[in-house]
Amino acid sequence: MDFFSFFKKKNTPASGSLAKDRLKLVLVHDRVNCSSQVLEMLKTDIIKVISNYMEIDEEELDIQITQTQSEENNGTVPVLYANIPIKSMRKVQD
Repeated sequence: MDFFSFFKKKNTPASGSLAKDRLKLVLVHDRVNCSSQVLEMLKTDIIKVISNYMEIDEEELDIQITQTQSEENNGTVPVLYANIPIKSMRKVQD
């Protein structure tokens, strides 16, 4: 192991960049009037419904509200982003 590699800068996001991303997230939530409690309730409801049909990895679940460019008026619009890892499908009874 190289002794000087210990002192090299790691490939982690700078705290300024991380703070900027967090601030963007807070501003988006504020603009769409979505508190952290509402987002948690939404997350719980989504998990409940999806769990009826498939087994999901709740620890790796990522649900957030972000913004994206609008195709209609050249502005930005809020978007619900959900990354839900699926472990397996459940058998649905007819």
